[in-house]
Amino acid sequence: MIPTSPNDDDFPWWLVIVAVTLGWMFWQVWSSDVYFRVLETLSRGIWITIIVTLVAYSAACAIGLALALGSMSRFIVIRQATRLYVEVMRGVPIIVLLLYVAFVLAPALVALWNWVGAFFDWETARGRDFPLLWRAVIALTLAYSSFLAEVFRAGLQSVDKGQIEAADALGLGRWHRLRLIVFPQAFRMILPPLGNDFVAMVKDSSLVSVLGVTDITQLGKVTAAGNFRYFETYNVVALIYLTITIGLSLLMRRLEKRMRRSETR
Repeated sequence: MIPTSPNDDDFPWWLVIVAVTLGWMFWQVWSSDVYFRVLETLSRGIWITIIVTLVAYSAACAIGLALALGSMSRFIVIRQATRLYVEVMRGVPIIVLLLYVAFVLAPALVALWNWVGAFFDWETARGRDFPLLWRAVIALTLAYSSFLAEVFRAGLQSVDKGQIEAADALGLGRWHRLRLIVFPQAFRMILPPLGNDFVAMVKDSSLVSVLGVTDITQLGKVTAAGNFRYFETYNVVALIYLTITIGLSLLMRRLEKRMRRSETR
């Protein structure tokens, strides 16, 4: 059972303040031609932000889970290899990783493709055939897979060893123990940090603008440089991100409370 905090029953005054502020900003957008034109321009970048976030986060979860299982392997080589990956990726700033993947790793992969293709008569690829959007997705995937690996590892190791030993005594194999005993209990523990990392990725997806990917932030920079309406433009940029992130945070809180109620029954 997950203990509840006295703060869980507090009236969400912070949400009232945020709702009033966002309501006022939305009213400004709909009542002002300048704000409305800016929103109309930036709305084209919302789908790019959503695609980058969903694809990168899904891939990062898959890689992070594999890394977590690798860090718990009985083979020291696998454990050390996963630890090396996690520590290196966590130690490099995301913006540096974005630039490295975009301008070092991606050209190297294109060169490798052409080198291998010379033996198999493949069509030669060019650097521009590797879109900047997917370079950004790869960079975010690499960065967040290391964070999520630690989240999964902590969740898997939080399951009581007695239950694993009992499942082993019943003759359950490793995969069945993970699927039936470990994963369901670990998921309850890692859901909050998984939700936090998803919201964080929505915000960090704005870093792809340094590569010229036309997300919300990049369109905001281009729009502000064209109309010199920096105040209005970046107000709308902040409004869009706040709406997405606060909406996701509230959704995750609701899901956590529902799971908490189901555990107390």
